[in-house]
Amino acid sequence: MFVPSAGTVSVDLEHSQQVENMAKRCELCGKGPVVGRNISHAHNVTARRFEPNLQRVRAVVNGGIRRLRVCTRCLRSGKVVKAA
Repeated sequence: MFVPSAGTVSVDLEHSQQVENMAKRCELCGKGPVVGRNISHAHNVTARRFEPNLQRVRAVVNGGIRRLRVCTRCLRSGKVVKAA
């Protein structure tokens, strides 16, 4: 079994930050995935996830432009001010 020494371990902070921001969650209302079940015609039951409909939007936040992952309900209700 290979055990890396302390000198060979590297952490890419930029990549880990990017992965952390990719959660399937609306940045405004916090809507996220919900678990449920598929039921076939033969009544076979399997687990599934209902994902929120997230869109990447350029929005005005505190006077600056920022990319947000926002659900379509927040877009329709006007909670987001889109950047021109």
